[in-house]
Amino acid sequence: MTVAVAPGTIVVFSDLWCSFAHLAVHRLHTTRARLALEGVVAFDHHAFPLELLNGHSSPRPGTDSEVSAIGRLDPEAGWKLWQAPDWSYPTTTLPALEAVQAAKEQGLAASEALDLALRKAFWVDSRCISLRSVLLDVAAETSIVDVDQLAAALDDGRARKLVMADFAISQTDTVQCSPHLFLADGTNQANPGVEVHYTGDYGTGFPIATADDPSVYETLLLRAAGSLQAV
Repeated sequence: MTVAVAPGTIVVFSDLWCSFAHLAVHRLHTTRARLALEGVVAFDHHAFPLELLNGHSSPRPGTDSEVSAIGRLDPEAGWKLWQAPDWSYPTTTLPALEAVQAAKEQGLAASEALDLALRKAFWVDSRCISLRSVLLDVAAETSIVDVDQLAAALDDGRARKLVMADFAISQTDTVQCSPHLFLADGTNQANPGVEVHYTGDYGTGFPIATADDPSVYETLLLRAAGSLQAV
């Protein structure tokens, strides 16, 4: 199975409560801005729904253990241990993943903005991105997403099939993990620039990053821009 990628686009398979994806998406946005490629290279977000792949929601001890270990690789991405009451911790990211897909009706720029805002809502602001009300509040804060249109899409479930189609791809060897990036020229990288191993099981142990090369994002963005120019 192959991933279809339009020229000038980077397809990103990820989950919203994946710390490695939060790091990757932050670096994609900041590197794109530094290279003045905004409006040239777009990010096409797809779901790598960990709760469906694992058969359970993401354990809070797992995400908590990654804040200091992965957050230290790029503190500017914004990281906090969960600050809200324990009972308000998200039990699912499927509604949020669906919202990101639904926002594509308004263009990739809207979808990008909502995806980034939802990551910050979870990793920085300790907001429960399982809730429809939170999803719509975050969408309103982007100032680019039409909230009424997004609400209508969420309420009739029109984007749910897109998440499930991504889930089907995520179950194959095509997509290895969250995040996994794909370019139109066939280039693809899983967890770009970062190598990690865990001490103990996820949720009881903690990750140790053994390598980190942020420069890979510049290479990926320039390749994506080059694929557009070659058309």
